Order: sequence, then structure tokens, then C-alpha cells
Amino acid sequence: MTPGSARRLGPAVVLLSGGMDSATCLAVAAAREPPVHALTVLYGQRHAREVAAARALARRFRVARHVVLRLPLGPLLDSALTRSDRAVPARAAARGQIPPTYVPARNTILLSVALGYAESQHLSAIYLGANAIDYSGYPDCRPEYLREFERLARLATRTGVEDGRTIRVRAPLLSMSKAEIVREGERLGVPWELTWSCYLGGRRPCGRCASCRLREKGFREAGVRDPTRVRP
Repeated sequence: MTPGSARRLGPAVVLLSGGMDSATCLAVAAAREPPVHALTVLYGQRHAREVAAARALARRFRVARHVVLRLPLGPLLDSALTRSDRAVPARAAARGQIPPTYVPARNTILLSVALGYAESQHLSAIYLGANAIDYSGYPDCRPEYLREFERLARLATRTGVEDGRTIRVRAPLLSMSKAEIVREGERLGVPWELTWSCYLGGRRPCGRCASCRLREKGFREAGVRDPTRVRP
């Protein structure tokens, strides 16, 4: 196929975990590039409870297609989020430290799946809720990583090589604090009661893990009530 005959690329796919960041990212993508697709990957995480949240969010935002993919890599990925014998920390790691909740190569795996899906469905972009401000120190949430993955997407796909097009990697929350994410979600009508952030995946949020604490910090600083709030 020559560049002049390339198929026009459609809207985007959103990596949708069901958490507050991915829910806000979905709302942003739905406002910018409707109708969006959503991709949720069940990779063996302890907090698989978030998949139910992702399904509810996909219905609320009327996505064109929501794919829930079972990719049982948990036994291969050494992390407190995939192993029940590892403790989940109650606080975010200090700057410069990578916490035990880091899942080896998770975003690379998820983005690669999303890239294959986007190319197969002729979509123009991948959205993910990566954040480099109020975050847990994961190396695959940094802007330089996302730039390099987009470069890979251009070099390693037929869309990039034959058509001369790049499937973009969009991270609209990358430079936002958690409070700014809450405010943006409020503006876009994110139903916070449908989202799930807790790492432990119980019936209710634990209120103690690092993810719950970051979420609480965001809502508190934004001056917004979190309908899922549980006091530790």
C-alpha cells in the first residue's frame, strides 16, 4: 500500500483499568475523539475487582467497543500486585525509589497489545492514564518512555512503515497532579462511584494502601467528596 492510498485512521483506543486516572482519561478521549474503543487487560493483578469498574465505565461513556482480554501473566511478573505472598505498601515510595507494586514491563505489555489492536482496527491513537506528578514512581509512566514507545510504534508497524502514519500515544494526565485530575474528571462528568483504585481488590477500598492514599489526597486537595471514601 502506498502512502497515497493509505486507509484513513479512525478514533482511539483507551487502556481502561477502571481506576480514577483511566476513567478521567476515557472521559478526555471520548470528548476529543468519539467514538472511542476501550481495552481492559486482566493480567493477573490481585485487584481484578477493577475490571467490573472498567465495564461499568465503558457502558457509561458508550464506547464503540470494549474488549476485556485475559492475559494471565501474573505468575511470570514478580510484583506485590500479582503475588498474594507479597505485602502491598501503605505509602508511596520516596522519589527515586521503585515500589514493590511495580509490575515488570506492565505498560510495555499493555501498550503493545493496544498497539496491535489499534493497527488492526485502523485507529489513530492509544490513550492511557499515565501520570508523572502524583504517582508511585513507576519507570514506565515517564514522558521519555512514552515518547520512545511512540517511536517504536512508528518503526515496528505496517501503518508506520508503509503508510507513513504514526499511531500516537496520548497521555493527557501526564503532567497533572491528582487534584487536577479530580477537577478535570469533575468537569467531564466522571462517575467516581464507578471507579476502583484499591490495590487489594476487596469488597470495599481498604483506605490504607498507597493507591487509596493517593486517591484520597487528590480528592482532599481538589475539595471534592469521594463517594467511595472509606476511613482506614
